[in-house]
Amino acid sequence: MNNDLISIAKDNTIRTSSFKLNNIAKLIVNLKASTAVNQLKFSQKRISLSVLKVLNAAIANAENNKQLDIDNLFVKEAYVGKSLSMKRFRPRAKGRASSILKPFSKLTIVLEERRKSVKKNKKEKKD
Repeated sequence: MNNDLISIAKDNTIRTSSFKLNNIAKLIVNLKASTAVNQLKFSQKRISLSVLKVLNAAIANAENNKQLDIDNLFVKEAYVGKSLSMKRFRPRAKGRASSILKPFSKLTIVLEERRKSVKKNKKEKKD
């Protein structure tokens, strides 16, 4: 893997479960960056706007920090992990309480510049 051709963006505190976030992250893997942006813009899921912010950050990192061509960027990887959980309590009957877990997730998006390779036909001369 050539580190000069990749760009990374992370968000460690996205307020949703990792299961829901992973469904959105799977949609954009192996897509061209512009296609992935359009896919997220028109998605009906609430969390797609947070994923779009991370994707735009990765595109900006590629353009400004690595001087990559944004027309050749593809989403190489998008992976999700668990982060912290807010713990809240809900009153129940007879003086009891039950806990509510409000999970956070981590998202990492890796973009890669794929250049079109030009193949030249080599004809071997037979002696």
